[in-house]
Amino acid sequence: MLTYFLAGLLLTLAGIGDGVSVNVWGPSDLKYLVDAMKSFIPNAAMVYTRSFGPMQDVNGTGISMSRKFDGPFVLIDDEVVKISAIVLRPGHSEVNEPEMGLDETKPANLSVIYICELPEIKGKFDPQKAASLGLRPGPKYRELQLGNPVKSDCENIMVHPSDVLGPSVPGPILLLIDCPTPLHLKQLLSVQSLIPYYADTAGNVQEGSKTVHCVIHLSPASVTNTSEYQLWMSKFGAAQHIMAGHQMKNVEVPILKAGARIGARLNYLCPHFFPAPGFWSLQHLTCLSSGLKASNNDLMPGIGETVSAQNLLKFHFRPYANLGLDTSSIPNQTSRSVIIDELLSEIPEIADASLELNQLWSGNIETNGEKTDMQTNQVMTEEPWLPDSALPNCLEDVTRDDMEIVFLGTGSSQPSKYRNVSSIFINLFSKGSLLLDCGEGTLGQLKRRFGVEGADEAVGSLRCIWISHIHADHHTGLARILALRSSLLKGVPHEPLIVVGPRQLKRYLDAYQRLEDLDMQFLDCRHTTETSLETFDSSDDDAKFQKAKNGNTIRQEERVDSNLFARGSRMQSYWKRPGSPTENAAALPILKSLKKVLMEAGLETLISFPVVHCPQAYGVVLKASNRINRVGKTIPGWKIVYSGDTRPCPELVKASCGATVLIHEATFEDSLMDEAIAKNHSTTKEAVEVGDSSGVYRVILTHFSQRYPKIPVFDETHMNNTCIAFDLMSVNLADLPLLPRVLPYLKLMFKDEMIVDESEDVDLVTAAL
Repeated sequence: MLTYFLAGLLLTLAGIGDGVSVNVWGPSDLKYLVDAMKSFIPNAAMVYTRSFGPMQDVNGTGISMSRKFDGPFVLIDDEVVKISAIVLRPGHSEVNEPEMGLDETKPANLSVIYICELPEIKGKFDPQKAASLGLRPGPKYRELQLGNPVKSDCENIMVHPSDVLGPSVPGPILLLIDCPTPLHLKQLLSVQSLIPYYADTAGNVQEGSKTVHCVIHLSPASVTNTSEYQLWMSKFGAAQHIMAGHQMKNVEVPILKAGARIGARLNYLCPHFFPAPGFWSLQHLTCLSSGLKASNNDLMPGIGETVSAQNLLKFHFRPYANLGLDTSSIPNQTSRSVIIDELLSEIPEIADASLELNQLWSGNIETNGEKTDMQTNQVMTEEPWLPDSALPNCLEDVTRDDMEIVFLGTGSSQPSKYRNVSSIFINLFSKGSLLLDCGEGTLGQLKRRFGVEGADEAVGSLRCIWISHIHADHHTGLARILALRSSLLKGVPHEPLIVVGPRQLKRYLDAYQRLEDLDMQFLDCRHTTETSLETFDSSDDDAKFQKAKNGNTIRQEERVDSNLFARGSRMQSYWKRPGSPTENAAALPILKSLKKVLMEAGLETLISFPVVHCPQAYGVVLKASNRINRVGKTIPGWKIVYSGDTRPCPELVKASCGATVLIHEATFEDSLMDEAIAKNHSTTKEAVEVGDSSGVYRVILTHFSQRYPKIPVFDETHMNNTCIAFDLMSVNLADLPLLPRVLPYLKLMFKDEMIVDESEDVDLVTAAL
């Protein structure tokens, strides 16, 4: 499970700079995953992987362990800490159905217990005892404190540390338990390596045993609620237990107060584009918290203090005087009403702005370019809006359950407390959904937008995931989404999810699948370009591709690597090059599956096109199928274009021609043109100009540099058909005509916040909406 977060951690450490090395310990095939990550992690040479478990080389000795030896493996043992690991395998199911059992040799089914032991605290040195044994103050005192015997200065005797030191205090011990299923519980109950850490039946530590001070349980409630597990917990005597396995209260509460405050404010301003997040109410959370306490009271007698994990809960090991739980850093929860009261106090005119925006949807305000009452009253400055463009035919008779664009991440490079990294959820409602890019934290954003159950439904409904390029801020959330979908649909008839992305991504996904089943089919973006699709469509049947594979019939365009950024030379093996007849033949069945998936989702095409950013970087076109309205008229389908990361380029302009919505990156403000060129990104003005030159109906800007934490710098004078995106912003197809009208209201809300906010802010907030 923790491997989902490993990429983000390594990227953060890589950003620290040169001279930093990281040792990553983990079970079984972790090395393959980390090696695959190195393709998109800067300074990848700093990462050293140490695997342990069956048939693994421990400590780099070259000695393989017996398959049945599950530990303990001593990972670290120095003057600071000793860390050991015990591999936990699933036992055999008593039920005959094969699906009830787990393959104990599969890395994904192995779990780990970690034991963290701090060194003992030496007893206090007694100078009077030292003097009575003939020792004079000096270096010998230090030697005794280090545990070394010395000879007396006045007597012919050896003085041992125990002669002059008080009793030592055993070092604190922490256990981290991950017992994911009842099948793992069977082995947990029989692990001999844990016997030295058990107390006796009366809760007393036996002679020769070790005192455990804290046990953190990552195990789910389905395991921890069993009488067998609780009886096992009681073996640790007075140890404090932290139940950290899938605590629903923490999942649905946002951890960053500042980001949640922005979301609550935007929801107050315009609930149509910024709907209420899927957080539970304070009342619901209070009930849940009470329920957790009640369940803890019902635990089996003999178990030490048990608490539910909370964000920023601490357990102190040093100094020893502070040993134990510390709840002082758990932030207070702030309700939505408090946030809105603060907003109205800071910007009193925002109340009228909210009213005006809501009236836009009710049709009480003219939207043909004339001044509104709000503008007349100078609540806002007059905006240079051009007359509304004609309504595209695709929006005729559109309903609210046709399509919605949900921005899950609108920042670049790395997550911040205001903007997560790139991810766009295309909600087709009853017809399913798609993801365009899947940066780190995508699943968390789905939960914030739709709630836990709603996020599960969204993931289960996915038809396809499209990834623009190999940079980590666009795909490191992908494995988590795929694994969750595989789990949700287990036992339900379904097809593997199709992932379309740059070919470098396949290596990472293949490595991850050694650890956990992702239940996916991979398709190189180059096989979904317009030229490639035409080539496949023109093929009569699979035999033609097999014939090409045998070298008898090879089209000229197949001989030329048409990718704009292809690396390599003609010395490279032709048959291993992307786009070779061999790869085309392998891609054909997946393309057929994609075509079927798109048809079922009401989509006509998904076309990738090369853009100017990095090798194997693409943008994408989504075109909906035509539909018949109630009177039998054919209505053309909408068209969405997503630029990915890019400089303005002819391929993007061509692909965007006549688009209903262009989602374009705008990483930099207009004054940073040189930096945008150097890093192959676009400025705000350049993005808008691409839309104008392509005849796009609406342009939505995203992928802002994190130097603009709340709102980017922009010149609204040339943004008559444009809006800027925020995290969790939801744009329904039916609301597109009003989209640009929101921009001046956003400018009002953030009028004093066009600079970087460096304040520390990690408090929790609950938006009780």
